[in-house]
Amino acid sequence: MSSPVRVRFAPSPTGLLHVGGARTALFNWLLAHGQASREEREGAFVLRIEDTDRNRLVEGAEAGILDVLGWFGLTWDEGPDVGGPYGPYRQSERTALYREAAERLVAEGKAYHCFCSPERLQRLREEQSARKEPPGYDRHCRDLPAETVAANLAQGLPSVIRFKMPRTGETIVRDLLRGPITYQNVTLEDLVLLKSDGYPTYHLANVVDDRAMRISHILRGEEWIPTAPVHLQLYAAFGWEPPAYAHMPLILAPGGGKLSKRHGSTSMEEFRAQGYLPEALMNYLALLGWSYDGTTEIFSKQDLLDKFTLERVNPSPGTFDYAKLTWFNAYYINHILTPEDLTARLMPFLAEAGLVDPAAVADAGHPDRARVRPAATLLKDRLETLAQGPDMLGYFLTEDLPPYDAALLVPKKMTAAEVLTALEAVARMLPEADLNDEAASEARFRALADELGLKAGQLFMPIRVAVTGRTQSPGLFETMRVIGARRCVERVDRAIAALRAVAADPATA
Repeated sequence: MSSPVRVRFAPSPTGLLHVGGARTALFNWLLAHGQASREEREGAFVLRIEDTDRNRLVEGAEAGILDVLGWFGLTWDEGPDVGGPYGPYRQSERTALYREAAERLVAEGKAYHCFCSPERLQRLREEQSARKEPPGYDRHCRDLPAETVAANLAQGLPSVIRFKMPRTGETIVRDLLRGPITYQNVTLEDLVLLKSDGYPTYHLANVVDDRAMRISHILRGEEWIPTAPVHLQLYAAFGWEPPAYAHMPLILAPGGGKLSKRHGSTSMEEFRAQGYLPEALMNYLALLGWSYDGTTEIFSKQDLLDKFTLERVNPSPGTFDYAKLTWFNAYYINHILTPEDLTARLMPFLAEAGLVDPAAVADAGHPDRARVRPAATLLKDRLETLAQGPDMLGYFLTEDLPPYDAALLVPKKMTAAEVLTALEAVARMLPEADLNDEAASEARFRALADELGLKAGQLFMPIRVAVTGRTQSPGLFETMRVIGARRCVERVDRAIAALRAVAADPATA
């Protein structure tokens, strides 16, 4: 048995979960439970909450992240809600470990107290900017005499602890996707490890925690590459073996640049609310940076577990294509979901729109499920997202149609009076028609069109608008079957009343 693969996803509860973070979580999960398993290595996916930036915490964000990750289809072996052997899994509950680690580095001469005020640091940045120099700390407090440091601390002067980055030599980051990346140490800053409020920065906390939690591989976003040499130097300062690093490719906006709200939705919560399926999102996000053979596009969750390898992740940036994601979503709705599954997934959206009883969302045996299922089956190949459900299924589920323009009832090259005559004939025939027999219904109404001297389309369009309130729908006779004879009769009668009003007005007739 080879060494175990232990990976972690460590979000900060400062807002919604970005799709880039979800893609990183997915690749970590697939490495631990897919690739590691196939290689006969133990795998563990650890969820850790990095909540030490107290000023940016958002109430409810942690619960939201856990909820949306579960909806996405990821499970974790260790985490704040399930525990584990290396907890606690919230960094705010581990602060004593960070203080101990920082003080150890100070005692060993590898870190130092910095007493520079925010005002001095701001002036420093302004002066560097004026000189067109890169911003960075000037190590003003790095070599303060020990007695000065002791006196400052005794006076209670606020301070941070900074890392003493070596001034010479180089640090080589060996990225599993990109190969070696070399940094000259003289260009690296003495970053803050412990803030004046006693909370650690990301740099200290993640190194201490990754070591304590036995993390073997760090898969994170490309934007963290510049911090990697500092982290490697921290591992060296502590005398610890670093984990393997792999920085995931960027996800770019359409047209290039950072993906942001001006391009559309960016968070998993937004895509969920818009009716995207977790399976479709997982499939699409997996292909933003990874491919199996360059041609296969549809991968179930199990397919990804069976086929994912870190070696096939491409470090080049990928572009987020909203239209492609929607195509994936429509494919899953049309080809993967059963009618029962589609019905169940539509229920929350229909309940929110007031079209079904909210109790039907959780009750598989609720009568409203039986009402929705035929309509969902009929519209399965037309839906692109679940959020379209209320609009597209509405006329199947309501007694009364929303108001529509009576002019829609009148096809081109026909008058309101002509359509009125046709619909009055339809109204006489409808009570005798067996709408459950679609073929027989179609034959009868085609025969009626012939009797009236109309083309079939000239008759079918007014009927369609009368029973649905719109000019497009699934097949007319399938639609009428699902709507039901009683409601079709009532809706045709209302259309006739509307047309009589139009036909009575010479200006519109």
